[in-house]
Amino acid sequence: MSVPPARSLSSQGIDTKAEIHANLGTSQLVEEALRNREGALSRHGALVVKTGAHTGRSAKDKFIVRDSETEESVWWGRVNAPMTPEHFAALKQDFLGHLAGADRLYVADLFGGSQEEHRVNVRVVNELAWHNLFSRTLLVRPTADDLASFVPEYTIIDLPSFRADPARHGCRSETVIAVNLSEKLILIGGTAYAGEIKKSVFGILNYLMPTRGVMPMHCSANIGADGRTAVFFGLSGTGKTTLSADASRTLIGDDEHGWSDTAVFNFEGGCYAKMIRLSAEAEPEIYATTRRFGTVLENVVMDPETRNLDLDDATLAENTRGAYPIDYIPNASTDNLGPVPSNVIMLTADAFGVLPPIARLTPDQAMYHFLSGYTAKVAGTEIGVTEPEATFSTCFGAPFMPRHPSVYGNLLKERIARGNVACWLVNTGWTGGKYGVGSRMPIKATRALLNAALDGSLGNAEFRKDPNFGFDVPVAVPSLAQLGVDGGILDPRSTWADKGEYDRTAQRLARLFIENFAEFESHVDEGVRQAAPRISVIA
Repeated sequence: MSVPPARSLSSQGIDTKAEIHANLGTSQLVEEALRNREGALSRHGALVVKTGAHTGRSAKDKFIVRDSETEESVWWGRVNAPMTPEHFAALKQDFLGHLAGADRLYVADLFGGSQEEHRVNVRVVNELAWHNLFSRTLLVRPTADDLASFVPEYTIIDLPSFRADPARHGCRSETVIAVNLSEKLILIGGTAYAGEIKKSVFGILNYLMPTRGVMPMHCSANIGADGRTAVFFGLSGTGKTTLSADASRTLIGDDEHGWSDTAVFNFEGGCYAKMIRLSAEAEPEIYATTRRFGTVLENVVMDPETRNLDLDDATLAENTRGAYPIDYIPNASTDNLGPVPSNVIMLTADAFGVLPPIARLTPDQAMYHFLSGYTAKVAGTEIGVTEPEATFSTCFGAPFMPRHPSVYGNLLKERIARGNVACWLVNTGWTGGKYGVGSRMPIKATRALLNAALDGSLGNAEFRKDPNFGFDVPVAVPSLAQLGVDGGILDPRSTWADKGEYDRTAQRLARLFIENFAEFESHVDEGVRQAAPRISVIA
């Protein structure tokens, strides 16, 4: 049964003759999606959908309205592109016109943020039932009592069938994501990729939380049996979701969190995991969600006759995704939050094979690597990429950070220092040489090193100073030998057959770090500047 919203669409200036389905449950939304032929059920009950031409975010089609609210508060540039208020007004007018002619609309009133004092009321208006199910799955679901008095602070209108006009709307193509922070309205058109909805809420929270003294983070988080929280920063492909979904630890969340004075809290109520080449052996908890009713699988290939899934098939997209409620992970936190962190882990998949599998960072080094946000693309993942290619995404999530990176970096450094938090850089990439020569870091080694860091035992190890990057690297870790892993991987140079080539590659990566960090140097103190790699040492 539809739960009527406490505040109607018409009271927000949205006039439509469409049939309104408000605050439907999971089963109802699945039924609606099937009735509308938006997708099909797999053999085990997951809803399988296709997103068409857009199988990932349209980063170049996202704009923020530049006005008196945002002129001085937004970090304008490559990431945050401006739109004029006049162009947004025209776009809004055409969106409302599109809504007026809709046959049916799906509305969900939800929260961004699990800690009550810091959550934000978000209304999502969709023309597709599965998009509404996605929204309801990924955000925090209010109780019936919450819904009875729910007043939306921010509204997202998502219309895949809308086609923008670059000349009229001041955008780049027929696809548009327009964020108006003054009107608290986000318009998404011309794309069926549901991740745009999720990341739009993340952008709102990244804008609001620093003003409340809360550190917004693109990270996963979990809690050990000792009650100590760990957060995992990392770009796509570095293992953020995989490493946080540890059966021996309680999962807070896999992607977006806030760090307040009293807690780490999940911004979301669900997970959005990559599904391509997922296996029951390597990631059993996540694999199990593909066989659950209520999971939404995007662009996963399914046999139309048997309804069996082929998670290895990238015909529709390499970026196949699954959205599922967080409680589908057996060891998930019941309230989506935990104590403030004792450990911060920054993940990188270094395809150059230069970085050690784990290194200890000072607060200054942690801020340097946080602002750098390094990982690497490997040959063959994109057209034209034939060698490892460094990728720097500041704060491990530049596309979602409206404010200047130093705002988030200073918040992180302050909280690390205040809580005496241990910080670690973990390389899940390559060892024994760069991609194509060396091999992928064994996941059992990564887990063993992480466990030693998180239980505190690694802090008692002997460390050496890395001559290239200046951080501390453990000399020996007993748990590696117990797993049959050669402890030599702790010293990446020793694993290369050609030591001179290692030195040249390390120098190249160090220079890339320094060149990338140039734009942040004037915004950080001398301690952070001194955390840069040392070119003179490795020349």
